Amino acid sequence: MNRMFLIARREYAAYAMTVGFWLSLLAFPLFAVIGGAVPLLIRSSEPVREVVVVEEGPQAAGLAASIRDSLRRDADRQRERAAEAMVKAAAASGQASAATTQGAMGALSRPALRIVATPADIASATPGQAQNEAVRRHLTDDTPKDERLDAVVFLTRDAQGKPAARVWSARATDDTVEDFVRDALRSANRRSVFESAGIDSSVVEATEKFRPEVKAFSPQSTGSGEVSFRDRLPMLMGLAGGFLLWSLIITGASILLNSVMEEKSNKILEVLLSSASTTEILTGKVLGVALLTLTMLLAWGGLGVGALAIFQPDYAVMVGEILVQGGMLAWFAAFMVGGYLMYAVLFAAIGAFCETPRDAQTLMGPIMMVLVVPIMIMSMALKTPDAPVIQILSWVPFFTPFLMMARLHSNPPVVELIGAMAGMFAFALLMVWVSGRAFRAGALSDVKLSWKSFVTAIRGGGN
Repeated sequence: MNRMFLIARREYAAYAMTVGFWLSLLAFPLFAVIGGAVPLLIRSSEPVREVVVVEEGPQAAGLAASIRDSLRRDADRQRERAAEAMVKAAAASGQASAATTQGAMGALSRPALRIVATPADIASATPGQAQNEAVRRHLTDDTPKDERLDAVVFLTRDAQGKPAARVWSARATDDTVEDFVRDALRSANRRSVFESAGIDSSVVEATEKFRPEVKAFSPQSTGSGEVSFRDRLPMLMGLAGGFLLWSLIITGASILLNSVMEEKSNKILEVLLSSASTTEILTGKVLGVALLTLTMLLAWGGLGVGALAIFQPDYAVMVGEILVQGGMLAWFAAFMVGGYLMYAVLFAAIGAFCETPRDAQTLMGPIMMVLVVPIMIMSMALKTPDAPVIQILSWVPFFTPFLMMARLHSNPPVVELIGAMAGMFAFALLMVWVSGRAFRAGALSDVKLSWKSFVTAIRGGGN
């Protein structure tokens, strides 16, 4: 027992005492924040596209005005959404959060495009090749910046008199203007059809502007019945917990794989075998990396709780209630223990057969493909946590820790939770037995890793 704890302490210190470990520990939340902020930054910094709109012939009269009306209505909708978001933020976390939300929404609610005056050479060009050449001159990178355009839209009508358009874009992959023009012309055609049926245009415009006030209610709401952010928070926390479990378990198991593989190649494992049994070595390593994983969890959790307490104290209280009173923290701990045990012993057994990462690719490839499955399914569990496919997959031991964590917000039956957890721990014990035999065989031999050698080791236990 003493040797096992010595190995665990050595394993923990080998990583915890290095600067790289703490840098990588701090890098994860940093990159998580950056990963969430980058799409918003990209969207807020995306330039407003300068677009020219040309009506081709008298039959297209009025279509340019429809495009401008659509731009105006789109701007009005974005301002309304920004105002609603600010009101909700003020109600949830006070005026400071409302000001931050207003600034963010203001940056994100800029118009996607702006209509500019038509250059003289495009306006005077004869439809056909001459017109196309004039358009090309304003869409290439060689054009001076003050003359460069992002798109040119030619509006016309088809044989049935329906609105149509040709959209020239500076970038072939940018369909922003194309999509906006299509929606605008669809709206223009709808108004035209209504007006031809005798419906006043002001009535049509008022109908399109109407935005109903819809309130969501549920018997599971913590308040008077109306669904609030507090009611949706467990869903977000369950999803975040599932991803956090996945990151912690796979990170810890990978550290264990690399540690065993490195010691096998450096003959350190042979030295350890001279003074400790394979069971003590495997147990000590699994325990040492488990403590390392716990250190990462405490560090990430501490950073998250600290940030919430400083910037959003009201949310911090809500999160604490859900974690402690709602029992999410206890389920998280149980799923983490079972999940880590399954993957850690498996990765350690694979590492015992390997001396280089190339050796491990034989088995690691299929395992990593399996691990991608819960990542794809967890996001689906947000809206349909009780879908039959998700329920079935959450009973698969390899997926149970992640999928059941993501499903916790739907309050699955306790029988289902306990049953899935019992299956997970039963399978984890089986993995301990299987991987223990494989680890013993790999540590005591120089056999290269393959499916055949791995199965033979399990059957023979290293004898």
